[in-house]
Amino acid sequence: MIKHQYEKLELIAFMGALCLFFSTIEYLFPKPFPFFRLGLANLPVLITIKLFPPGYVLLLVLLKVLGHGLINGTLASYVFLFSTAGSFSSAIVMLAAWHLCRNHISLVGVSVFGALASNAVQIFLSVTFIFGRSAWIIAPPFMTLGAASGVAVGLFAARFAEQSRWLATVRDYYAPS
Repeated sequence: MIKHQYEKLELIAFMGALCLFFSTIEYLFPKPFPFFRLGLANLPVLITIKLFPPGYVLLLVLLKVLGHGLINGTLASYVFLFSTAGSFSSAIVMLAAWHLCRNHISLVGVSVFGALASNAVQIFLSVTFIFGRSAWIIAPPFMTLGAASGVAVGLFAARFAEQSRWLATVRDYYAPS
């Protein structure tokens, strides 16, 4: 039993490394708006939602946020606050959507909910702490781009979940007995 626990933590660490890899890949793409990211680092989070209980998913998000902050040198900045708030709100909404509507929602829907939650929190923070009410101007395009990227990331995650032999093996190994 304890060995199984360590193996789960090893897989979470691996998924955290994947989050950092995808986060780094994201920097190759231009940002149309400040704070906007494609959300590629959420691919491992979406896959983990299907595999593990919420505590492990939140641990993965913590690893993702801390790793990203350390690598990019934003740990002591407002960017880290935005990233942390957006990532955790996204994870909580995605977990809620998955666990409450599992039979009625796909990873695409879960991803869109997560993207919208992250963007909504980041807009709220930018209105509250940085730009004031003028930040509401970017809300419509920001939310639209977030929904579109949520669809794209969700489609990729769903396709990966369906076709990956590695994931099928992992899913069978960690399936509740």
